Amino acid sequence: HVQLVESGGGAVQAGGSLRLSCKVSGYVYSRYCMGWFRQAPGKEREGVATIGSSGTTEYADSVKGRFTIAKNNAADTLYLEMNSLKPEDTAMYYCALARKWYGAGLAPGQYDYWGQGTQVTVS
Repeated sequence: HVQLVESGGGAVQAGGSLRLSCKVSGYVYSRYCMGWFRQAPGKEREGVATIGSSGTTEYADSVKGRFTIAKNNAADTLYLEMNSLKPEDTAMYYCALARKWYGAGLAPGQYDYWGQGTQVTVS
């Protein structure tokens, strides 16, 4: 059983930055992948960034060069550094974990556990 809790969302002006955190607790398999996803009203949930057990990262084209995904295993925490934010980044952001040895990619269906989400609003 895995629990994920996001934090760090808020309101920011275009061009600003936010740092999202996801605290992981409970039993975690020896190898897993994690990712950040977002969903805006009226839109499907989309993958933003992922990081594999080996540290390999993948980003959606829309955020590449602006967002950085990282994890601190000692702190059991996943991060998403968001810079140069745009209004189109406004969404509920979720962290997720996939029990896979290899990269799970940006498809939401590949992930097994989800956090409750944290709202990001860019104006």
